[in-house]
Amino acid sequence: MFKKFFSFFLFLLTISSVYSQDKVPVFVSGQEGYASFRIPSIIQLPSKKIIAFAEGRVNGAADFGHVNIVMKTSIDGGAHWSSLTKLVSFGNLQAGNAAPVVDLMDVQYPQGKIFLFYNTGNVNERQLREGKGIREVWYISSNDEGESWSAPVNITNQVHFPNGEIDGRVYRNKEDWRTYANTPGHATQSLEGKYKGRIFIAANHSAGAPKNNFKDYQSHGYYTDDHGKTFQVSNSLQLEGSNEATAAFISKDRLIMNARNQQGNTKTRILAYSNDGGAHFEEAYYENQLPDPICEGAILPIGYKRGKVVLAFVNASDTIYRNNLSLQISFDEGLHWKKKVLIDQTTDLQKMKNDFTAYADIIKISKRKIGVLYERDNYQQIVFSSIPW
Repeated sequence: MFKKFFSFFLFLLTISSVYSQDKVPVFVSGQEGYASFRIPSIIQLPSKKIIAFAEGRVNGAADFGHVNIVMKTSIDGGAHWSSLTKLVSFGNLQAGNAAPVVDLMDVQYPQGKIFLFYNTGNVNERQLREGKGIREVWYISSNDEGESWSAPVNITNQVHFPNGEIDGRVYRNKEDWRTYANTPGHATQSLEGKYKGRIFIAANHSAGAPKNNFKDYQSHGYYTDDHGKTFQVSNSLQLEGSNEATAAFISKDRLIMNARNQQGNTKTRILAYSNDGGAHFEEAYYENQLPDPICEGAILPIGYKRGKVVLAFVNASDTIYRNNLSLQISFDEGLHWKKKVLIDQTTDLQKMKNDFTAYADIIKISKRKIGVLYERDNYQQIVFSSIPW
């Protein structure tokens, strides 16, 4: 009896400790010149400086329109944040889907070099699927912890297969990829093994004419083995409707991809493994241990246990609403997800219907603590919280 009571007490203590974590506002819609902020991504540098990125939507919350990529920094573990910096704009059109990563393997930059991959577009997603516009893929980089940034580098011809033209740039490809989006969330780098130094960016696209239930969407990835000089494209996941994704390198030169299921035929995440560092993916499958309401999620390697990479995953762990943001831990590289920590939720039905917790990204703060940057309360804020697990 005492054991049961003590276990219940520890459970309550754990829940209490999670909810006692400060939810620090980082980007607040309606402030700093933007009507809305969406699509968070986050990295931590070797110096422990944290950089948070988001889409600053000038006129409203719509995915397409006048959208910039903005950033803020923290040097005290996320307790306080800098003023906003606008990083990328594309005139009055769309710049978004920021996928940052710190290159720790370039000997020229021992303190790390930041790459920020992103997309630009000239029409909305429906029009893209209909072949009426184009999306491009770019990156900028920083050698000084985000204090200054390079000029944009257009890598569309290396990582995308569109048909169309924009600003005098002409693309002709038989693959006829139409929509295109990085991650959203962080990109990843292999720090050991055969593919040491490889930077991998998960992405997704639609190909050809629109299909029912978004079956024209597929997840894929692209990668560089020479610090951004050249890029290669992986095969696409052979599961129709696979969509927004993040990835993580695991043991034995493998990589796991975790993707959104845009079809919604089953309200779960999609997983796929690569045995060659992300060049080719094996058969993808629906993972029933990871419920999802058709939303974004983020996966991150956070350590090792018995020779296997420990993985953290965060998403709105719900099959109906964007609610119940949760952190899940796998100790066997994604085969089982035995630990789950509730981060944030609402029991108010109207708030559930309005998307209470949505897109999120994560960093490792310490051995037993994860930093979570996430959209909250009908996209009114993007907040940061430190979650012990």
